[in-house]
Amino acid sequence: MKTIAIEEHLEIKAITDGINTAVGTASAPKVNPEMQTYMKNELPSPTVMQDIAEERLPFMDKNEIDVQILSFGNASPQNLEPEYAIPLSQQANDELAKIVAQHPGRFAALAVLPVGDPNAAAQELERAVTQLGLKGVLLKGNYQNRYFDDPYFKPIFAMASKLDVPVYFHPSFVPENITNQYYSRGEWSDLVSGILSTAGFGWHIDVGIQVLRMVLSGIFDEYPNLKLISGHWGEMIPMFLERFDDEFNAYDTLKQPVSHYFQQNIYFSPSGILTDAQMKFMLDEVGADHLMYSVDYPYKTPANTKDYMQHLKDQAILTTEEAEKIAYRNAENIFHLN
Repeated sequence: MKTIAIEEHLEIKAITDGINTAVGTASAPKVNPEMQTYMKNELPSPTVMQDIAEERLPFMDKNEIDVQILSFGNASPQNLEPEYAIPLSQQANDELAKIVAQHPGRFAALAVLPVGDPNAAAQELERAVTQLGLKGVLLKGNYQNRYFDDPYFKPIFAMASKLDVPVYFHPSFVPENITNQYYSRGEWSDLVSGILSTAGFGWHIDVGIQVLRMVLSGIFDEYPNLKLISGHWGEMIPMFLERFDDEFNAYDTLKQPVSHYFQQNIYFSPSGILTDAQMKFMLDEVGADHLMYSVDYPYKTPANTKDYMQHLKDQAILTTEEAEKIAYRNAENIFHLN
């Protein structure tokens, strides 16, 4: 069965060098020394992040992944000041398009945008899609503690709606005051606090809340064909759809119940959390039409990457039709992969 993995990350040396030249260590997140050591030891090296031929393609072949949809990992110019972010984002998208062209049929890519200047970001998204052939955009975290439901960023979503391309919401480092309030405790090591505030929990809550805020902002009533994608099985938010309807629907100004937008405008992927229980739950909550496969390579390389979809069929968790939708058909439709 064909497989398209939709949240697969990379870095590009020229862009990393450009970031370092522009702002140096100012672009690095503020984390404690224990967390810095952990990240250095546990995260993929720059060599792995930048590789295409030596490790990425062999991993894809070994695990029968036909296509990866590439997006930037941590070394992204998105949140730099516009004077740096605009040219580096343009360069990054040019480089992504080159990689796609050099490996026909194996890769597609999501643009990186200079979100500090939303009008420039919208223009770059239009260029990336119409001229370079990129298939959407990935937005990481927040910009200077402003979430993307802020009307300031609306030009980006207006353009995504106009182009009919999806916006992938991806976690990143949470504001320092939130880390201090929720994820720090004197009795814990700095490492435990660091993990709790990032990949252990904090990242996911942060981006999940951001997706919920997008719904409550009414943007999907304004742009009914706008599509968002939320990884890690929806960052825990889908568990509360019925609760949201019960609490919000009598008081918000939305045209539809909150759950409607999660089941119509938002799509979900596992981001390497390849488990049965979450798949069963998401099938019940949003259905197979709103699920797509992802590995989160190279941050995650699950041992069951190759066998997961077949396992779900063997266990009668998915029908053949559902498995095909999740493995590749939904991605082909949403990302316009011809």
